[in-house]
Formats: sequence, C-alpha cells, structure tokens
Amino acid sequence: MIDLKPSINFWHDLKSNQTAGLWLFLGSRKSLQVVHPSIFQFLFWGVVAGGVNTLYSWMVAGQIGSLNPQGLISYALWPFIALIVGIFLSQRMNNQRLMLVPALLWLVLDSNILLIQCLLQYLGDNNILNFLPDSIYNFLPNFFMILFVWQSIAVIWVFSRELKWPWWERCLIMFATVCTLVVWQMSVKEQPIWKVEDVAPSISEDVLYAQGNLLKKSLDQIQLGDFAQTHWYFLGVAGDSYDSVFSSEVQRIKAQFDTRFGTLGRSVQLVNDPDTGTTLPIASQTSIQLALNRIGQQMNRDTDVLFLYMTSHGLANQFELENAPIDLKQVDPRWLRGALDQAGIKWRVIVISSCYSGSFIPALQSDNTLVITASAADRSSFGCNSQADYTYFGRAFFDQAMREKTTLHDAFLDAQATVSKWENAQDFEPSEPQWSLGKNMELMLPQLEKHLFPSNNPAIPINHIEPVQMSQP
Repeated sequence: MIDLKPSINFWHDLKSNQTAGLWLFLGSRKSLQVVHPSIFQFLFWGVVAGGVNTLYSWMVAGQIGSLNPQGLISYALWPFIALIVGIFLSQRMNNQRLMLVPALLWLVLDSNILLIQCLLQYLGDNNILNFLPDSIYNFLPNFFMILFVWQSIAVIWVFSRELKWPWWERCLIMFATVCTLVVWQMSVKEQPIWKVEDVAPSISEDVLYAQGNLLKKSLDQIQLGDFAQTHWYFLGVAGDSYDSVFSSEVQRIKAQFDTRFGTLGRSVQLVNDPDTGTTLPIASQTSIQLALNRIGQQMNRDTDVLFLYMTSHGLANQFELENAPIDLKQVDPRWLRGALDQAGIKWRVIVISSCYSGSFIPALQSDNTLVITASAADRSSFGCNSQADYTYFGRAFFDQAMREKTTLHDAFLDAQATVSKWENAQDFEPSEPQWSLGKNMELMLPQLEKHLFPSNNPAIPINHIEPVQMSQP
C-alpha cells in the first residue's frame, strides 16, 4: 500500500517532495513512498509552479506585454483536476492525507521542467547556444509538450500500478488524459500567462497620401549625366520594415556615397520602415523599377555606372520586401535582372546583403556587371538586429573597408576577412561573401574607380565597433 511519510518540518518536507518529483519523472512508485503531503507544501509548490510558468511566459514574450489572468486560470486548471483526483482517491482508500498527493507531485515535476525551459530560453536569448543546429531548436517545443503530457500521465501511472487498477481502466484513463492534454496544450497558446497583445499593422492616411509625392520628388532630383565625365549613381533598397537595421544601413550608406563618393543629386533610397513612411519612399517592385528606369534615362549609359545596394532578410532566390499591411511582391533574381535590362543600365555594381544572397549571382552576372553578395547561395549572413546600425557585412564593407581602401576588390577582401573574424568569434557558420566580376567590367572597373575613389579625398578615420550577435535569415 501507499506509504505516506508524516510531516517533519517544512524544509525536510521540501527536500523529500523534490526527491519524490524526480522519482515521478522516472515513473517510479518510489515517489509515493517519499512524498510528504501537507497544505503548506501544496501552497508553496503551487506558488513556485505559477511563478516559474509566469517567468517562462515573460521570457518567451520578449519581456514585454502584461500579465494575463486568464492564462493563470487556465494553467491552474490542471493542479485543480489533480486535486479532485486526490479527493476521490482519499475517499476510496479512506486516507485523508492522500488527497494532496497527486496535485503536489504534479506541481513539483512541472516546476522542475519549467525551470529547465527557463534556463534554455535564457541561454538562447543570449546567443550561448548558437553552436546547436537549427533542428534542435525546432524539436524543443514538441519535446517539452511531451514532457508536459508525461508529468500528468506519470501521476496516473504510479497510482494505477500501486493500486493495481485493471489494465483496461489504466488504458482508458491514460488515453483520455493524453487527448485532453494535447488539445489543451494546443489551445493554451492563445492565452499565455504573459501576453503580448497583437497590434494589427496599419498605414496612416498621412503615409498613404505622402508616398506618391515622395517617390516623384526622389526621382525628379536625379541629375543628368555629363558626357564629359563619368558619374556614379546610387540606389539603396531597405527591404524589411520590422528590423530597423536595414533602414539605418541604407540611409547611412547613401549619406556616405553622397558626401564621399560624389553621388549627391544622383542617389535614391527606397526604405521600408514605419518611422520613415512620411519622409522616404517605400521599397517595392514598382518603386525599384521606376527608380531604375529614371536612373537609366538620366545617366550616360556608356560611361556612367550604377551602384545598387539591397539589404534585407532573404531565402534562396528571394530578397524579402515587407511593409505590413501592404502586400508586397518579393524580389527574385530573374525579376531583378529583367528590371535592370529594361532600364537600359549598362555598367552595374550590385551588392546584396541577405541570407542566401549568393543565389542571385547566376541570374545577375553579365560581362558588364560586378555582383557582390554577403553570403554564399546556401549560407546565412548575420547582424540583423534593430539595435544595430549595420549588418555584419554592411559594417565591414561600407563603414570600414570602403573608408580605407581605394578599390572595390580590396574593400571586398578586407570586408570578407573582417566578417570571417566576427563569425569565428561567435562560432557562427561562415557566411562566405561572394565576388563575381564580368570580363568587360574587369577591364572597365579601374577607370570607373578613379571617379569613385578620388585621390584627393583622404580616408576618414572610424571607430571599429564590434557587431551585435544576431542572424539575418
């Protein structure tokens, strides 16, 4: 029969109940032999379990939001059910001390499992577990859901064995419990203990009516190329609105090109950022095509060159454009090549900073084109953090190498080495930035670079800032 030890003192009972919870995790009936039930232990472990679950929910919510009482009530349902089961068992066994045992064991095991989840969440939030493959992160939520189901099944398992329930009764109760727990676990996601209210993205009336004029003004200010000399034109595209690093990066690089590389009056920036909706034109397929067409019209196509910089998240053969709630079409390599060809731009330097950006090279490469990408076709790039001013590649190439070097190739090699150093320091998989140079551009580039890197423009000293640890998917 069940051997419930009498209470000795609070701390002794606490230690015994912690041990009982570990035995319960193993499905051992020994948990019933060492557990010390009391109303003080039940209340203590109830507070601990509720606190740890709230902590975990707060961490998952990104430390924002507010306490959701409905989530707490939903969580309290299961120890309450376990308490009802305990009352039933205590009446059936004529042992009043048995009443608190199922709920107490459940709370102890739940507290320990959630403490492990909190630890893993903390390590993940602080990039301490970056060495783990992505498959582990994808598996962990399902693994902990299985543990949540198991902690309830374990209570039934040890009691059914101890009380020698018939096999059909064990199977029926366990099956009903599993179904109920799975359904509850899937639905409770809508009511977490710490909840961040979803705010539907919106476009204000000011933004709606400003965009047409902003794009027209940006395109109208593009100056004609002078046939007597070579000019560089700059087009910067910040694709995603939910990470402000892309907006910051494009605006800083455009300012750098205008002041250092002579593109003032010949530069355009297209930015998806909720903070710039009334000041800068947004980035879309339409605005990109119109900007390329305007640059193609204004430039001397035989001697002028376009520097196109695009930064965002990405997938293989996809550069992401996002500015909710607008449903934007995505940029793929064939579309971008067609847009450049349609604009009639002959000499092209294209730099794409996103994950898997190397997948754009085959479609974009031509005899008259230099293509630089922040990553290989099958690799991620890093640095997309809203607290950062540049991505890893953007900082290494533009904010450092382009200020110190006098050729694009030297700047690329320097940035490649810098990015590799940062990635090695964080144990990231190398992004492997790519360089692809057409045969005509190889001959033409030294002449073009004389106008990009004027000899009388001294290098500007910079502060080398270590990058923030984030991936750029």
